Amino acid sequence: MQAIWTSMSGSVEAGLLYALMALGVYITFRILDFPDLTVDGSFTTGGAIAAVMINAGYSPWLATAAALAGGLVAGSLTGLLHAKGKINGLLSGILMMIALYSINLRILGRPNMSLLGMDTIFPPIERDRRWMLLIVIAVVIVIIKLLIDAFLKTDLGLALRATGDNAKMIGSFGANTDTTKIIGVSLSNGLVALSGAVIAMQQGFADISMGIGMIVIGLASVIIGEALFGAKTVFRATLAVVLGSIVYRIVVALALRVDWLESSDVKLITAIIVIIALVVPTASRSWTMKKQAYKRSRELAGSEAGR
Repeated sequence: MQAIWTSMSGSVEAGLLYALMALGVYITFRILDFPDLTVDGSFTTGGAIAAVMINAGYSPWLATAAALAGGLVAGSLTGLLHAKGKINGLLSGILMMIALYSINLRILGRPNMSLLGMDTIFPPIERDRRWMLLIVIAVVIVIIKLLIDAFLKTDLGLALRATGDNAKMIGSFGANTDTTKIIGVSLSNGLVALSGAVIAMQQGFADISMGIGMIVIGLASVIIGEALFGAKTVFRATLAVVLGSIVYRIVVALALRVDWLESSDVKLITAIIVIIALVVPTASRSWTMKKQAYKRSRELAGSEAGR
């Protein structure tokens, strides 16, 4: 029982930390309708910057802020390629992701860098008092979520949402859609890099391949959250993303307890979860529509027979 509780608390903690990345993915994929693959690179950028600065003796808080700034720059470059370079959004993200692999390797100087024994934003804490750290992390994530909600209700945030809904329409009202796209993609990758930094500190190392598959994990969190908790309002949608990230981590942890599954199957499990989360709601809506059509046809046939 103790082992299960430890596993679940660890999954919730990881889910909360990865929720920052999922919120970033939500901004590009749901709000901007922008297929940004920069995420796989900017996640590693955040971890690499934090690891290098902490090893160099800088404050872990300063290192975290620098990681956030690095993500903002990476996202703005992707936005510039798309908005000003007129390069397809998907291709812009792929190009930046490829470029970031070499940049991240330059930042790290080697394939991985340890943070064991270094001061990080996570203080050393006894195992039986781990729940206190979990509460602090949850409060911080909620504050960040509320700040994002507040931003999306400002004039700039509303322009950002309108750009994703109908860029031509908002452009006809005088809004600069290029600027909103750049800001949106930049903010998204800033959150992703922030997540990469805190994950690197939590796990005790930064690795050049730590960002591989992050875009799929982020999408899984968004899709699961929306399917389970809904997304009718901004507040509810961002909350659903955070909860979806936690649910995703718990599902993966439970799946890995199955005897014939190994830790190397995480990516496969993620893909299956995303497929199920995409297919089930669509199949459910299709089944409901068919039932309604069948019911209407029966009612019509009954009314015609009674004439």
